[in-house]
Amino acid sequence: MEQIKQPLFSLGQVVATPGALDKTHPVWMANCLARHMRGDWGSVDEEDIATNNEAVRLGFRVLSAYPIDETQPCEGFGDNTLWIITEADRSVTTFLLPNEY
Repeated sequence: MEQIKQPLFSLGQVVATPGALDKTHPVWMANCLARHMRGDWGSVDEEDIATNNEAVRLGFRVLSAYPIDETQPCEGFGDNTLWIITEADRSVTTFLLPNEY
């Protein structure tokens, strides 16, 4: 049986850009958000994983990247990528596409 992990940090207000809402199904967004707050950073490289882990400990901004379409490659940027960013002060978490940054 899989153990449920507790959230690592507060999300604050959760918002989404028009592009993220247009390209991503709400159920998938909720799944990605659950992964984000448990420390599963998705399709980021080893350096970004280390940066995020440090950010959780020290209260900095956290960024995760997930594929919009799971059947297609996702490198953490580009057309098939959904970003989730939680601000350093934990006041807001935003779903957005990389081109909306």
